[in-house]
Amino acid sequence: MLVMYGEGRENADRRLRKEIDDASKDKECLRHLFVTDPHANKVRIEDTKGGLIADSYRWILENCDPKQWRNNQQSHLLWIKGDPGKGKTMLLCGIVDELKKSIAEPDLLSFFLCQATDSRINNATAVLRGLIYLLVDQQPSLISHVRKKHDHAGKALFEDANAWVALSEIFTNILQDRSLNNTYLIIDALDECVADLSKLLDFIVQKSSVSPRVKWIGLQPQLA
Repeated sequence: MLVMYGEGRENADRRLRKEIDDASKDKECLRHLFVTDPHANKVRIEDTKGGLIADSYRWILENCDPKQWRNNQQSHLLWIKGDPGKGKTMLLCGIVDELKKSIAEPDLLSFFLCQATDSRINNATAVLRGLIYLLVDQQPSLISHVRKKHDHAGKALFEDANAWVALSEIFTNILQDRSLNNTYLIIDALDECVADLSKLLDFIVQKSSVSPRVKWIGLQPQLA
């Protein structure tokens, strides 16, 4: 590590120790935040359903509603509806792939696929943990919002009875961060979120217009 002009060796050593300590705390915070890998879940679900067929999803991005959602600065939230068994999950998996190919390099893409039969990914708290994890992984500076609470509470921050309250506050602060790059958030199978679904739906609706740089896609359950 280079010594800054006028800093002195002792101050440089102190700065180095702080940087090492911060890096260690960042890693621990991410490890505690992690609940499951959305990328791995996507691959598993695609394989279970027989794989993606491009023609079954590419049309959606040419539809007028998704085009308006993506190109209109006033359009932040796109709901996709459909009866059970109509291929909505595979459609959203395809949208994730297409957005990955087309968004600019600094832009962020975070997604979460709910599944009722998997306790790791069938609740509102897990959805926020997964979305935040992918955002921080792509834009590491955002971890400062998580660290503010994690440094005091540790792993319990994400697991105790107040986890939803803490995570929703953290996520709101991330969405309002002026350094946040253009961001796309996709949540699939909301009807398979068996715990605190109403809280999650309210959160999506309330926060969808918090930042002009953030756009949401949700697979809307029949009850919404």
